[in-house]
Amino acid sequence: MTVKEILHVLKADNSEALFAQAREIRNSVFGNEVFQRGVVEFSNRCRKNCHYCGLRCCNGQVERYSLDADSILSAARCAIDAGLGTVVLQSGDDKSLDPGFIGKIVQSIKAYADVSVTLCLGDHDRDTYKYWRDCGADRYLLKMETFNSELHARLRPGQSVSERLARLETLCSLGYEAGSGLITGLPGMTPEILAEDLWRLSLLPLDMIAVGPFIPHPDTPLGRFWAGSLEETLRATSLVRIMNSKVNIPATSALDALVANGREQGLEAGANVVMPSVTPESVRSEYSIYPGKNSSVDSVLKNVVQMQRRLKIAGFHPSSTRGQSPLRTTKDKECTHA
Repeated sequence: MTVKEILHVLKADNSEALFAQAREIRNSVFGNEVFQRGVVEFSNRCRKNCHYCGLRCCNGQVERYSLDADSILSAARCAIDAGLGTVVLQSGDDKSLDPGFIGKIVQSIKAYADVSVTLCLGDHDRDTYKYWRDCGADRYLLKMETFNSELHARLRPGQSVSERLARLETLCSLGYEAGSGLITGLPGMTPEILAEDLWRLSLLPLDMIAVGPFIPHPDTPLGRFWAGSLEETLRATSLVRIMNSKVNIPATSALDALVANGREQGLEAGANVVMPSVTPESVRSEYSIYPGKNSSVDSVLKNVVQMQRRLKIAGFHPSSTRGQSPLRTTKDKECTHA
């Protein structure tokens, strides 16, 4: 699709045909299976000052924490025992993060079970990314949020599109299943910018693409703005599926922050992944990127079971597989026969 065609779909009067097409494509590739990723948000310390994020370093209202290795591994084992095929280790962009600490955690998880390990730890150098890959990390998530240089620079002070893209290229070259994504409805974002963002995102060699709505956090410079549109986010999700039939697309937790059944609506729009938090309930609420994120006070196990129940009620099958992207399977076969 061209940028002009994407923009036309984003502005169209009706979206039912779009959603139906995205569902048909998703079903042809994944059936009714939904891959489950358990997210351990082990630290909310962050050196960045992104204007939309509650973890920004200048937010003095958040109580900072960092879990020890035993707590992280306990949460990961609970997720695995509940049938989740991927563990996601996520934190703020912490300048004090010890690469060796993460490496040992990855190795311990891989020794416990045959699962995938995804990292979402922000900006690091090639040597660090390579070390984690050598320790067994399978995937890395590094969201662009927007490709618009002016908007990116304004909302992510001291950061640039080119630097972010360079890191994504590094991750791909190291053999990670790389993931990225966008935030719809950011203050200053127009449909034209979103259309360009979706087009550029689809040009990258990604295995996972996420689209989530902007949710204003009261302790950020953008706290007074309106939240992003659910309808626009769902249309963007469907467009990602149509343009990238084999990538993994999560129904993001931000959708649930807008409406109670947001994740189900995301799946109906073409998504095929859910990523419930398995962060210990004692600190879960402090990982507050936006209001409504991690609002549950239930135990790790109960949180996962509730998500699985929602999937089944909606007619989906919670998959316990590692959930590798079919696109990656194709790439691996091509490398084998090269």
